[in-house]
Amino acid sequence: MVPYRFAIVGSGWRARLLAGVAARLPGQLDLVGVAVRRPEAAEEAARAMGAPVYLSASDMVRRASPDFVLTAVPRDVGPGLVRALVEMSCPVLTETPPAGTLGDLEQLWDDVGRRQLVQVAEQYPAYPGHSARRELVRRGVIGQPTSAQVSSTHGYHAVALLRSFLGAGLGPVTVSASVFEAPLVDPLTRNGWAADITPKPARTTLATLDFGGTSGLYDFTDNQWHNRLRTRRVVVRGSRGEIVDDEVVRLQGPRTVLRSSLVRSQLGYDLSLEGYDTEHISFDGDIVYSNPFLGCRLSDEEVALAGALVGTGAWARDEGPPPYPLAEGCQDQLVSLAIEQAAASGGRVTTAAPAWAQAR
Repeated sequence: MVPYRFAIVGSGWRARLLAGVAARLPGQLDLVGVAVRRPEAAEEAARAMGAPVYLSASDMVRRASPDFVLTAVPRDVGPGLVRALVEMSCPVLTETPPAGTLGDLEQLWDDVGRRQLVQVAEQYPAYPGHSARRELVRRGVIGQPTSAQVSSTHGYHAVALLRSFLGAGLGPVTVSASVFEAPLVDPLTRNGWAADITPKPARTTLATLDFGGTSGLYDFTDNQWHNRLRTRRVVVRGSRGEIVDDEVVRLQGPRTVLRSSLVRSQLGYDLSLEGYDTEHISFDGDIVYSNPFLGCRLSDEEVALAGALVGTGAWARDEGPPPYPLAEGCQDQLVSLAIEQAAASGGRVTTAAPAWAQAR
């Protein structure tokens, strides 16, 4: 396999994380360039990301000839950058969300959507555990999926999970939401452990989403990504049973209700000397997820991001399907904005049929 050549615009925390993931996939990805805006940032970016640094995206594309470009920049800058890259006929993997406001989403789609050159780096449905749950749904283990609940991550990421579990498309969604505030200790953030463990007001947003035939429940508390005092919960309900985190209950036949578990094979414990790695996830003795990057020692987040990078490389070379098209990322953000609007107004919000749905 010839490694997929990719370049990055941006040198912040997210860009460095993705560069680090790529570096742990020898023979699969080759970071051929990094573009930064400020000359004074070039030396640090080159040292941190291990690639040639350019002062413009256009110069980088011309000289480095990547298969695709990853944009990891602030959301108010992202749409303009995506447009410029598409104008150069360069495939793009844009970070989430593809644009910040509804107007920016619509304008971005009008400008580049039909060119089909843009993918979105939405990683959450590709987490190993979520992939296993989606496979159970696909196999019909719980019958027809009818509703899902996600209390794990925020906004468009949570919407992506809900839509993926339910098979919800790009149609109108009706949202009702409320916000509650309560004291909560916040002991851990992205920057590490906090010295102050005094409870402080934290907001929880609860929203119901009517996808038209299926429904979702959104539940997110401030900093829930990092706060270990708030566990993650995922529920997928169907006509013949339900999945609750890693537990599954379903009707097997007349008078026969079975309970089973999703079981992760985690290498590196005790006398497992293969190194620390997720091997696979099984259900009733059948493997429902296999780690495509076994041996690379990646966390769940990194496995999902690696899939986005490699999948985009294959798509850019016409070797694989589009991993997460722009229309899907736009829909996730559209519904996320509706949650915010409903929470702020206290009323119901119904999204209009978007242009990216009509283009299908």
